[in-house]
Amino acid sequence: MVPDLRAQYNNSFTTEKYEAFLKELNSQHGPIQFRSAETPVFIPKDFTNQMLSACESIVDVILKPDFKELTQNAIPENLQVLNEDDYPSCITFDFGVCVNEHNELEPQLIEMQAFPTLFAFEVLLDDVYHKHFSAPANYSSYLSGLNRESYLKLLKNLLLNGHEPEHVVLLEIFPDQQKTNIDFYCTRDYTGIQPVCVTELIQKGRQLFYLNNGKETLIKRIYNRVIFDELLQQEDWVQQKAKVLFEDVDVEWMPHPNWFYRISKYTLPLIQHPNIPATQYLNKVEKIPEDLENYVLKPLFSFAGQGVVIDIAPDDIEKIEDPQNWILQKRLPTPR
Repeated sequence: MVPDLRAQYNNSFTTEKYEAFLKELNSQHGPIQFRSAETPVFIPKDFTNQMLSACESIVDVILKPDFKELTQNAIPENLQVLNEDDYPSCITFDFGVCVNEHNELEPQLIEMQAFPTLFAFEVLLDDVYHKHFSAPANYSSYLSGLNRESYLKLLKNLLLNGHEPEHVVLLEIFPDQQKTNIDFYCTRDYTGIQPVCVTELIQKGRQLFYLNNGKETLIKRIYNRVIFDELLQQEDWVQQKAKVLFEDVDVEWMPHPNWFYRISKYTLPLIQHPNIPATQYLNKVEKIPEDLENYVLKPLFSFAGQGVVIDIAPDDIEKIEDPQNWILQKRLPTPR
């Protein structure tokens, strides 16, 4: 996106450098389970500002007094968790690089979720990139004036919320088997928080415990990495162990599981912004667009993109029996 910087980086790139970069990156906690890019992305300020503007417009909607009322139906009845807080502790935005009608690059929102992403791994990634490749002095992986030190301080404060690390757990479903496990290990390195499987929780009344080096330890705060849709796909014994999460237990959540559903595809029809694809609840569509080739049809409650209809025919819409659980979304401009 910044041609001069791209040319400079490409000209200095060698396979040997990349292999050395991968070797160090994978030496921290064993092989990483996903591909690491050969290059950082150099994003111009205007492009960044468009993304930030879109994010701010979403936050403005979330902060409206009636937001919870508008999104109450977003949470499946069987997955509602007690003791929800007033606001989400974190939100993740995923943008694609697209070409608009003026043949210009622009960001378009792909997905958003009140759920963590690789918040700790990205620090390690940035560290190792800078050891093996050069980057312009005026470019940074950190936004809002943050640097490595201030970002880690912010992350630690957010996750711990004043508690000692041994009383906070990173909760997942078999964390060592997850493709993103490198982030769990980096979180432990930077904050002291241990990854814990939902099957390892110990309930005593309203309190939860886990074994920390063999010692039964009280859990005061949960850094939640459990995707409840994924939980429903587990064997019965795993789901039985996880039922404690739906009881009135005395723990803080970061973030609370209900926000995963509130801030999702369900929220998109409530937002209007040029960098967010226009979206409508299917049951609110007054007239089916004639140019359906420019739209996609998505179920509100699906996991990992299941059920999305890309090449829509009028019959696809007419045969849907629960239009209140679907959205009709404008297709993105040509992706780059």
